[in-house]
Order: sequence, then C-alpha cells, then structure tokens
Amino acid sequence: MSDNTNFIRSPHTASVRIVQSFMNTEILKDKVILITGGTGSFGRGFVEFLLKNSEARKIIIFSRDELKQFHMENELREYSDRLRFFLGDIRDKDRLQRAFRGVNIVIHAAALKQVPTLEYNPFEAVKTNIIGSQNVIEAAIDQGVDKAVFISTDKAAQPANLYGSTKHCAEKLFVNAGSYSGGRTTFSSVRYGNVIGSRGSIVEVLMKNRNLERVRVTHAEMTRFWITLDQSFGLVLFALEHMRGGEIFIPKIPSMKLIDLFEALAPNAVKEIVGIRPGEKLHEALITAEESRHTLELDNHFVILPEFKKTPHTDRVIGERYGHFFEKGKKLPEDYCYLSNNNPHVLTPEEFRQIVNDLFSSL
Repeated sequence: MSDNTNFIRSPHTASVRIVQSFMNTEILKDKVILITGGTGSFGRGFVEFLLKNSEARKIIIFSRDELKQFHMENELREYSDRLRFFLGDIRDKDRLQRAFRGVNIVIHAAALKQVPTLEYNPFEAVKTNIIGSQNVIEAAIDQGVDKAVFISTDKAAQPANLYGSTKHCAEKLFVNAGSYSGGRTTFSSVRYGNVIGSRGSIVEVLMKNRNLERVRVTHAEMTRFWITLDQSFGLVLFALEHMRGGEIFIPKIPSMKLIDLFEALAPNAVKEIVGIRPGEKLHEALITAEESRHTLELDNHFVILPEFKKTPHTDRVIGERYGHFFEKGKKLPEDYCYLSNNNPHVLTPEEFRQIVNDLFSSL
C-alpha cells in the first residue's frame, strides 16, 4: 500500500509541515461519481478538482439549493458534457434511489453543520445528518454503488454538541453499513478538522473585513486542527484507493491557537475574550483514547479500523481484509489521543498568514 505524501514547508521555517496527499485520480477513470451536498464548500471545490484533474465519466451534484446549482452550472459551463445536477434532499430516500442509479462512487458531504443553530433546532439535525445518512447508505446498497465515503469532522470524536453527536452517529452507520451490503458496496469515512477558507468560516470573514478594529475571541487557549480544501480532496482520494470497509481515515494536519489565528489575520484589532459558547470545546480531538486501541498509524495518515465481535474466524477475516494496513502501519501507544493541543505540528501566525494569503490570492 502506498501512502504517498509531499510535505510543503513554510518559507519562514522548516519546523512545521502541512500534509499534501498525493492525489491518485486513476481510480476514478470512467466512473460515475455523485456528491451529496455538492454545492457546499467541499463539494463545490471537489467537483471542480475532479473535472480538471480526473477522467471521471460523469459527475452528479445532488443538493437541495436550486440557486446554488444554477450558479454552479453557469460557472462550470465548459464541463457541461460531464456534469449533471440533481435537485433533492437526503431526507427523501426515494429521490436518492433515483439519483444513485448507475452511480459507481458516492461522496456523502451533505449535512446541517451550524453548531449554534443546531443546538436550538436539534431534530432538524437528526433528520438530515443521521436519518439522511442512513438513507444514503440504503440507496447505495439498493442501487449497487461500488464505494461510498462519508465526510465527517473532528467534532464527531467525543462530541460536545448536537452537530458532533449527529456526525458521530453517522460515522457509526457507515462503519457498520457493510454488514447489510453483502460485500457489494464498500463504506468508509474520512474525519478532519477546520477547513481553511471554507464558506462562512472565520478565515473568510476576516479576509473580507481586513480593517476590523475589534474581534471576539472565545478563549485565549482554544486550539483547532486546520486543513486546506486541496488536502481534504487528497484524503478522500486516499480513502477511495485503500478502503476495504468500515474504516475512518484521518490526516496528520497542523493545529493552531485561535488567538494566533486572529493575530495572523487581524493583528491590529483589539481582541475581546468572550468565553466559550454553548456546544464548543476548548480543544478538538481527531482520535480518542478508546479509538486508539484499534487505530494504525501510517506515514501521513491514521486509519481507525472497525471493531469486530470475537469469533474463531475474526483474526483471519481482519488479516485478509485489512492486512495492507498492518503491513505498512504501526499500533498506537496505549491511551493515545490525537488532540489539537498535543499535536506536534503547530502553525505560527506567520505561517498561517502565508497559507491564507496564498489561498485567497489564487481564488
């Protein structure tokens, strides 16, 4: 198994490395790919990446926002022969059944994700993030989809809010979905942290309002994991290439204090400490102590393997299915936790500013 990764070092220092996964798009050649939530930040970027860098036969955007689809279709008009738009909601299983016909690969990115909003509208999150994910699973099995990858979040690990709890449940659904597919459809997940510059993020807000005189900071010690959209694309491709069913793939990515983020992007603004908001954690986790017992560390990724009920055949099944991970990976120390505040890869304000400036100058 290959875990090819190039390391991009900041021009300011060699102390921090940002993982940029080698993007093998050969696995997508002649495939029909459907992306739920395809007009969101990840979906929109991934679609454009695939159109420009892969030989996928057809890419289908499944989402419920007709206006975003309209704008996206106009912006990508030159690729109209390979692009299709399917209006629908993942809460509607019948619509998913129709959309998944003839599809080889599903990337499930649709979700409700605004933490404060979902705290006050909890069952809406359940209907979309949990029931909707189960609908995706059932439609993928019924329509004979080859592979389905769920886009998760660090907030799913030891969740402290409803959003994280629903994503945690959806991960569990994908981990065990293979039990119902008879080996026909393979299901896995990817889990990562905050995406730099995603739509509506604090980075985008600060870049559009560079002359703010005052900014609100929740806690001076709060930390978060950070990943670029390109790196998230690489993670999904890595999962598609190596998945055998039930895994959760996690990238090795840098962390940063939020106070340093504001120092990088709003250095002249007064920082007002306002306290942690409902549902927020001081630090995020990508791997918990409980998960570490069945997690392997690869060169530039971690893979959480599904747990199996012990039977006389368990070791043989695990060896046959996941042997390629055991050959290249190593077990983690007992009670290991991958937290945003114990991460050896920490971004300085200067490094983060350089990444963001490079990102927005290319848009």
